[in-house]
Amino acid sequence: MNAKVEPQVDAKWISICDQQDLIPNVGVCAKLNDRQVAVFMVSDPQGNTELFAIDNYDPKSGANVLSRGIIGDLKGHKVVASPIYKNHYDLQTGECLEEEYSIPVYTVRNRNGKIEVAA
Repeated sequence: MNAKVEPQVDAKWISICDQQDLIPNVGVCAKLNDRQVAVFMVSDPQGNTELFAIDNYDPKSGANVLSRGIIGDLKGHKVVASPIYKNHYDLQTGECLEEEYSIPVYTVRNRNGKIEVAA
């Protein structure tokens, strides 16, 4: 399983769940300090997986729903589609592909079977 770029040395890691709790291409929501974070294990047809963590808050709808969105590929971007207005958010950058919205992205890793997000 590939993780995003390692954070700086002083970053604090927060355990979100066990690897076995993740289902490929289905999000989970976790509380990270005072924010909700959507964590995804995205798999490709070859069986390779990659972890992503983004803010769960959809700025267009004003609701914490992105963990319930649909994972896909849009114009070469790995995205999640908001379940409300169907806007697509790039899982690597947090940018909305249709409008001028963006959401925070978080560094995530699999450490010995534990999924951790840098706070």
